[in-house]
Amino acid sequence: MDGVPNSADELMLRGHADALAAGIEAALPEWVQRCVARIMVAWVGELPEAAAREAAVAGRAAAAEIGPAVRTLLTTDVDQQATGPLALAREAVRFPTDVLAVAGVPPVVRDAFAERTFPADVYDLAPASFGDLDPALQEAGIAWGASKAHVMLSRRRAEGHR
Repeated sequence: MDGVPNSADELMLRGHADALAAGIEAALPEWVQRCVARIMVAWVGELPEAAAREAAVAGRAAAAEIGPAVRTLLTTDVDQQATGPLALAREAVRFPTDVLAVAGVPPVVRDAFAERTFPADVYDLAPASFGDLDPALQEAGIAWGASKAHVMLSRRRAEGHR
């Protein structure tokens, strides 16, 4: 997708990618705050004011760091994308994790799969889908994924692969 899209399908993909990137970046601050609030309330029965303030700061930091990384990925040609935007969004787990760790919250009990797959996610926060970041992102993620698959399949067919 670098440069000018060379087909209507690639132009459509770019639109879906832009919408998804913007949505992820916009969702991250609130997602970080929700993660901190959920774990703090479960642990101490409330969200202390200091933790709420730190979560807001961490949320802005997550958006500032992860948002541009997602945008860069999604503006890269689909054949060159080494990972996906959800994998990058999962890297934001460290922001609420840091807030919770500083607050003295112990790690939660996780299943063996979660421990193996996401070893640094000691509070079991990793989003399983775009909808976990924000329910409004679920449709954007599906549209982007379908559009990406369509562009890739069209390219393979044009190259003579079946």
